[in-house]
Amino acid sequence: MTSINKQKDHLVEIRRTLQLAAPVIIGQLAVFSMSFVDTVMSGRLPNKEVALAGLGIGGAVWSALLMFVLGLLMAVQPSVAQLDGAGRQAEAGAYTRQAFWVAAALALPFWAFCFYAEPFLVWFRIDPAIVPVAAGYLRALSWGAPGICLTFLLRYFSEGTGHTRPTMIYGVLGALLNIPLNYVLMFGKLGFPALGTVGCGIASSIVIWISVLMLLVYLLKHKHFIPFALFSKFDAPRWKPISEHLRVGFPIAVSIFVEGSLFVGAALLIGRLGPVPAASHLVAINFSALAFMIPVGLSSAISIRVGNAIGRADPVSARYAGLVGIVIVLGFQTISASAMFLIPELIVSMYTDDPGVAPLAVSLLFYAAIFQYSDGIQICAAGALRGFKDTLAPMVYTIISYWLIGMTLGYYLTFNAGWGPAGMWVGMIAGLSTAAVLMLARFQRSSRRLIALHQANN
Repeated sequence: MTSINKQKDHLVEIRRTLQLAAPVIIGQLAVFSMSFVDTVMSGRLPNKEVALAGLGIGGAVWSALLMFVLGLLMAVQPSVAQLDGAGRQAEAGAYTRQAFWVAAALALPFWAFCFYAEPFLVWFRIDPAIVPVAAGYLRALSWGAPGICLTFLLRYFSEGTGHTRPTMIYGVLGALLNIPLNYVLMFGKLGFPALGTVGCGIASSIVIWISVLMLLVYLLKHKHFIPFALFSKFDAPRWKPISEHLRVGFPIAVSIFVEGSLFVGAALLIGRLGPVPAASHLVAINFSALAFMIPVGLSSAISIRVGNAIGRADPVSARYAGLVGIVIVLGFQTISASAMFLIPELIVSMYTDDPGVAPLAVSLLFYAAIFQYSDGIQICAAGALRGFKDTLAPMVYTIISYWLIGMTLGYYLTFNAGWGPAGMWVGMIAGLSTAAVLMLARFQRSSRRLIALHQANN
């Protein structure tokens, strides 16, 4: 009977985690499909090698900045989950109103760096043929920067309450809208000039602002959010809640930025090698990032489940939720790794048939397949630690894993050992594997310590 009950408990936890994760995964896949569509459509532009490389370099810079922004705002998710678990919904709404000021403060520098990115690209010694394309794309995309800050604030508030459906809704609708906008603006349809990758950036900015409006309407109208009274009043900034948010959020932001910078740095360094290696890297990293959206969604669900259990003063359930989530991600990563091992040619053919780009992209997918397990474990363990509001040690782990190990090894193999693009991918494997081991060990220690403390006090 005990065994049957345990099996039921496992199934209940798996089902609840997947219920939370599924809308986030669908939403993340939909949002990322915009990048996929952008890449595929850019591969049909004239001078497609330069267009793909410019989109890849510009997208890498945008992603690096975005990762810091979403990391700083991600503290909303576990904080709201813990307050909700403790039955303090009105406080969760008030906390989110203070986090709005953090989002507002991020918007201007985010816009400015993207709009004036060309000197940075030149300084980084990106191939001169790629620089104007990447800079033009970033200038167009910069107008969506303030909107994306608001999008993530509202999204993390909703997810923290255990309501993940808005992420799916705005993601799917935005992705569907992106396709015709891209077609019209990139290729010059319906009387518009053909803007190439600049049109792609404009389309993305439009979609971002429409997403903000959709999220606002949803949160205002849905009865689930009434107890949180998010829009009941306007609050001036107050340092105490903002400083608490920054205490939790800044290490998350640094962690995600450092992790992202490994991939962005890889793209920028490979960009020194010319358009063909840069375009090949873009294809391989774009597909592996698409597959990564599943563990990203699971990580959010794990953080919510763990944070809610902590709010209920139930650390045993918090640890259990984290372990179940990590087991689930291993199953999904097996599927993505198998696809990259078994059908890399088919995957690459969706992006390009260029005889120079395609073979190199196929070879890089082999390395992507290798790091699927470590990538899934590290982000889900990090999600569980966010649920505990344990963010400082993970920040240190990411610096060690991605900068000291991943980037250093990747640079050496690429430029000193002469491995070319493959060297950076080996560096990424080393960095992600180190992070997976450190994050998982930290989760085990933190969860056991909380359980022991709880038992000692009761």
